[in-house]
Amino acid sequence: MHEIVDLRSDTVSRPTPAMREAMAQAEVGDDVFDDDPTVHQLQQLAAQITGKEAALFMPSGTMSNTVAICVHTQPGDEILLDTEAHSMLYEVGAPARIAHVLTRTFPSKEGVPCLETIERSLHVASLHSPRTALVILENTHNRAGGYPIPLEVHQRIYALCQAQHVRVHIDGARIFNASIATNTPVAQFAACADSLTFCLSKGLGCPIGSVLCGSYEFIQQAKRVRKMLGGGMRQVGILAAAGIYALKNHIERLAEDHRRARQLAQNIADAQGILVESPNPPTNMVYFQTQAPAEAFVERLQTDYRVLCHATGPHRIRLVTHLDVDDDDVAHAAQAICAVAKALY
Repeated sequence: MHEIVDLRSDTVSRPTPAMREAMAQAEVGDDVFDDDPTVHQLQQLAAQITGKEAALFMPSGTMSNTVAICVHTQPGDEILLDTEAHSMLYEVGAPARIAHVLTRTFPSKEGVPCLETIERSLHVASLHSPRTALVILENTHNRAGGYPIPLEVHQRIYALCQAQHVRVHIDGARIFNASIATNTPVAQFAACADSLTFCLSKGLGCPIGSVLCGSYEFIQQAKRVRKMLGGGMRQVGILAAAGIYALKNHIERLAEDHRRARQLAQNIADAQGILVESPNPPTNMVYFQTQAPAEAFVERLQTDYRVLCHATGPHRIRLVTHLDVDDDDVAHAAQAICAVAKALY
């Protein structure tokens, strides 16, 4: 068991020794001059995996989403996204502040959007109304408990949007979790969108970075917006090497994170004073409701048991399994949560 069991997010995972070695050996250039060979290799690999024409290495998923919105829209357009989507809640208002677009939201059940709801929500430009230029789908859906959107839902929504001349962007920060959970190749998800971004720094275990994928023309425009936002990077092949290693070695192992999340959820399901939202979580996230204030629960776990987690609401807590969490960590965390629950109630 690790000295500290950190379940706050899969972003806290650290590069493995083999990943660090790949980074140390990376050949580098100046990526703004487009001559970093390791960045080229990462982008080619990402395009190959997603089935897109091209890809662009980005500093973060937030920047990737913002760049995609800017490329797909014009100021004054409308974008449509889930009520609890990352771009709506956790990107500091970038769609409004940077892309100058209106945001409208739709509800979903366990993160899976309803085709009919989206169809009713699409606006055609008129004298009075903006056009809906872009639909954003988040897969997996963080706030909904890490639920994946099934491929057939993506297919139906994409067909609808194509017929209405509306672009689709997938915020696939954890798309590889969705792929493993549903046994669906990432390229099949990506085929249902005009662009897709995925994070290297979450379940794949890299220290930084995301990759934005799309058509060649889309990526050429995305490069300009990335530069405008200060995302031009220099000898970044050191970080791209980590991404290459992760894509070659860390995808299949995500199934272990999912197994451990299920084990954790099942081990705390009967604890007094808490309610596990899904006793059988589909990916690597466990959400539970607490009778006591969530912040007090989190503080007790950290102080008394060296277990770190994240309060996502007044009475809601999130646990995330990842590369640096093993079976002993899960067992200890479950015992600690049950003990704190018993002490607080």
